[in-house]
Amino acid sequence: MSYEYYRRGRNWLTAIGVLFCVMGGIVMIQQLLIWGIDFVEEFLVNGEITNEKVSMAMLIFGIFMITLGFRKHEQR
Repeated sequence: MSYEYYRRGRNWLTAIGVLFCVMGGIVMIQQLLIWGIDFVEEFLVNGEITNEKVSMAMLIFGIFMITLGFRKHEQR
């Protein structure tokens, strides 16, 4: 395989980012189905550390990892 062409997006950073987004999304959808949008919104803005805040942090971290995976690859 030639080293001139870099396959963007096919690395472990994007894979981990997608994994975090899927896991965080599943938890958020589950909480929305169980509790409803009003309770989940209240859980997101209260002062305690809740499951909804952790899943939002997972989504944000996953998006961050995906953007790191798609950054421009430096050629040597």
